[in-house]
Amino acid sequence: MLNRRNFLTAAIGVAAAGTLAACAKEDKGSSTSADGSKAITLGFSQVGSESGWRSANTDSVKSAAKEAGYNLKFSDAQQKQENQISAIRSYIAQKVDVIAFSPVVVTGWDAVLKEAKSAKIPVVLTDRSVETSDESLYVTLVGSDFTDEGRRAGKILEKVLAKAGVKGPVKIAQLEGTTGAAPAIERAKGFKEVMDADHKDDWKIVVSQTGDFTRAGGKQVMAAFLTSNPDINVLFAHNDDMAIGAIQSIEAAGKKPGKDILIVSIDGVKDGFVAMSEGKINAIVECNPLLGPQLMDVVKKVKNGETVERWIKTKEGDFMQDQAKAALPSRQY
Repeated sequence: MLNRRNFLTAAIGVAAAGTLAACAKEDKGSSTSADGSKAITLGFSQVGSESGWRSANTDSVKSAAKEAGYNLKFSDAQQKQENQISAIRSYIAQKVDVIAFSPVVVTGWDAVLKEAKSAKIPVVLTDRSVETSDESLYVTLVGSDFTDEGRRAGKILEKVLAKAGVKGPVKIAQLEGTTGAAPAIERAKGFKEVMDADHKDDWKIVVSQTGDFTRAGGKQVMAAFLTSNPDINVLFAHNDDMAIGAIQSIEAAGKKPGKDILIVSIDGVKDGFVAMSEGKINAIVECNPLLGPQLMDVVKKVKNGETVERWIKTKEGDFMQDQAKAALPSRQY
């Protein structure tokens, strides 16, 4: 059901196209769910609001929870892990039915997840994965395959270069996502796989730095890239917002984005497609943010004690289905 490789479309678009308080904020829902039963109380901790993708993801979660009749307790971590841990502990203290969160970074979650398990509150990961010493600390993951998105970005760059008639060495600047975050790690990994396999001699990442998934970060870092490496001819941005910020710096330097510097990014937000229609971004690998309905379906099954397919990360960074399906934490209601 939740195959990370097939769960979300990873389509590719090319060329023109059309401080958190200790207690989380609460979105009050109805006392009964859509089917007339007692409403599920879901505690959800979001990474923040760093990008257009994240805003769309938040809207999807909120609207889907409302439609399902769930009581949603929502918190914005403002991209700080300590805020998310505080929110999760608040949800545990409030004895919510299920906790879901999109982790800021991949490590450092064992302690709070063990607290949730001890309280018999199941945890569902959304969008991003975690690295943990005990895979039973969470039920499953609802999200997309970031490593594969990186691979797709590498493959589509091949087509972009061919279309632009670029031959010879390619000097690539990479705008990374938030340091330690799953999409930043995995998108870089997938892209490098393509480079190492097919372009050892002609592609080189000459500079790489985090832009923190933000438009402002992309603009600032790209300006520095152009000063230190003025001969860059390709930009790989881990999301559209950083790419859009980078475009501002490219234009300020007197260069043409999409021509002098070819640009490939990931997400597929509205502003990204606008930039692509203007020829300023050459290709975008889609990452669908509309996870809300799928998340609510999983939350309902978890609350009702049903089994769900469990997807875990291997040591190699890929994902596989756990042959023994997730054993849900028992809890009396």
